[in-house]
Amino acid sequence: MNYDYSLTIDYLLDWYDLNARILAWREDPNPYYVWVSEIMLQQTRVEAVKFYFERFVNTLPNIEALAMVEEEKLHKLWEGLGYYTRVRNLQKAAKIIMNEYNGVMPANYEELLKLPGIGSYTAGAIASIAFHITQPAVDGNVLRVMKRVAGSYDDIMKSSVKKELEQDLREIIPSDRPGDYNQAIMELGATVCIPNGKPLCEKCPIMHLCNAYQQGIEMDIPVKTAKKPRKIEDKTILLMERNGEYAIHKRESKGLLAGLWEFPNIEGKLTASALEEMLNKQGLQNFTIENLGEGKHIFSHIEWHMVGYLIRMNEAMTVKEPSFDGYLPENNIASKEKYIWASVKKIDKEYTLPTAFKTYRQCMTN
Repeated sequence: MNYDYSLTIDYLLDWYDLNARILAWREDPNPYYVWVSEIMLQQTRVEAVKFYFERFVNTLPNIEALAMVEEEKLHKLWEGLGYYTRVRNLQKAAKIIMNEYNGVMPANYEELLKLPGIGSYTAGAIASIAFHITQPAVDGNVLRVMKRVAGSYDDIMKSSVKKELEQDLREIIPSDRPGDYNQAIMELGATVCIPNGKPLCEKCPIMHLCNAYQQGIEMDIPVKTAKKPRKIEDKTILLMERNGEYAIHKRESKGLLAGLWEFPNIEGKLTASALEEMLNKQGLQNFTIENLGEGKHIFSHIEWHMVGYLIRMNEAMTVKEPSFDGYLPENNIASKEKYIWASVKKIDKEYTLPTAFKTYRQCMTN
């Protein structure tokens, strides 16, 4: 360890005592609350998580309730947070805890690591905050703060750099307040030593210990290897309305947005005339088309570039053939076997539509 991180302990804890944000999972840091909040906070800001956390734990107050809840209800509770693999792993882990740990979350770092969806950071956060175990919790915030303090140009995208910092912090983390120390670094990274833009160094309790600040290189650190460009996928989204109800379809149980509901969609961007021609060829008649404009949604490795259309179907809609090839190729738009037709109220109450479709979801009318 080239930098003595123990120098930061007292300053960070004193600062945290005065500046920590009041959050439900901090006020009651039981293992379940800490676990759920940490999973929600992956890829999501604290302010956005507050509402979802309250809704989730009010409905599913403990591990047993999480393990028992139906998948559709679970997805609906998570709706708006995205990255649904997180909540599916939550339930998988809950079932394991019920079956193998008598419904009690293991108070052991190594055992926590065995649970689905829990890596070294989440295991460290649960262990230190809920069980007061001296384990570090190193995420992007912690890497950024500590590499700036150390004035280090290490590439924080390398797993070896993360592991080294974990070991450095493991050696100095205070045994009397391990969870508070971890949270103090995270809090500083979220509110002062921020990820985007110039850090608020004048508000930092360890400014005098920070090599990056002293050398004027705080904007150069942390060093991050550029990610590969996201894959662009063009899509045509169909908001199909019939008698006040809209068509939705359940995605496959594997892959992106697995098991969630979606509007009918076609690969590629179609013009209105090309779409009309396609629908006519597939047997649909007596409908109108309205252009709903462009939309974009960014996943971790993929971008959807979309164009949407409202397809209003008349009551006298006819279908020339009983089925269509393909999706649309593989689904018959008019078939109740493949698509569910539901009102806006029912969709909002019962079915989970990913945020990716938000641009067009708001075009639905009651």
